[in-house]
Amino acid sequence: MVANPFAEVLDLLLLVPPGNEEAVDAVRMRDAQLTKPPGSLGRMEELVEWLARWQGKSPPTLDNPMVAIFAGNHGVTDQGVSAFPRDVTAQMVANFTAGGAAISQICALHELNLRVFELALELPTGDITLAPAMDDRMCAATVAYGMEAIAGRPDCLAIGEMGIGNTTIAAALFAALYGGSGADWVGRGTGVDDAGLVRKADAVDRALAFHREGLSDPLAILARLGGREIAAMLGALVAARHQKIPVLVDGFVATSAAAIAHAVNPEAIDHCVFAHVSAESGHARALERLGVTPLLELGMRLGEGSGAALGMVLAKTALHLHNNMATFASAGVSGKD
Repeated sequence: MVANPFAEVLDLLLLVPPGNEEAVDAVRMRDAQLTKPPGSLGRMEELVEWLARWQGKSPPTLDNPMVAIFAGNHGVTDQGVSAFPRDVTAQMVANFTAGGAAISQICALHELNLRVFELALELPTGDITLAPAMDDRMCAATVAYGMEAIAGRPDCLAIGEMGIGNTTIAAALFAALYGGSGADWVGRGTGVDDAGLVRKADAVDRALAFHREGLSDPLAILARLGGREIAAMLGALVAARHQKIPVLVDGFVATSAAAIAHAVNPEAIDHCVFAHVSAESGHARALERLGVTPLLELGMRLGEGSGAALGMVLAKTALHLHNNMATFASAGVSGKD
């Protein structure tokens, strides 16, 4: 019998540890003492509960928050689906590390640890209209590589990506998971014109037709239609769950990694918060299918973890308020009768 390359990944997705509700109760007890009406900070209060639940402690911490960007290249760019050549992927990775990108500046301003993981940029995945993106072993190995992203033991992880052509790839993944045509899922990505949008939709449709017999389960869909950065984000997400690290998910492409996990086991993404809804047209639809409500709606479509990093800023703010606001007793403020 041939071993399933995805056996370990499946085990990790199916056997996910639960959150810690005692830690949540402790957060709520302190929150009830703070000088504000109950629930008046809305989702900011929920963010502290989320951190406590998935870190398994109260108070939770954000001493080592990390933004991880995974970069990969895609053979489907040969189909004219992007406004930029795929050389831009490596050029932007250099820009991240040099401090010139938006994500670099967000992380510098708010003291977030930025890590960039390059995934064989010189070797694009297969053109999904003509061939599998990856074979199963390569895909499984890339998921395993993504698991190593948490080696620095962050106490919260934000995942994002860089990859010319990867909004086409994400659209193909969503179409395979949820149905519909390429036109239902593609958007303008890096700014393609109307003709480019038609090429994107056509590329997705041709890929779905070419791989129709092989799209038998979520991980097979990832291997045949996905990208290395998406597989690595899946690995980071899975490893984080098992190491008690809550995860902030960025936009359209990062959400496709979470969607693969959710399709295997809906509980596998319970530790994730979706930081924003992208301006990319299919993102809101994908979030609805996942049954989640994003934190922010800013009309962003930059990628590179920018929305997830802003979600981390909100989480840091929420935790600071929780830890440092006065209580009714310490401030000498009368509580509710």
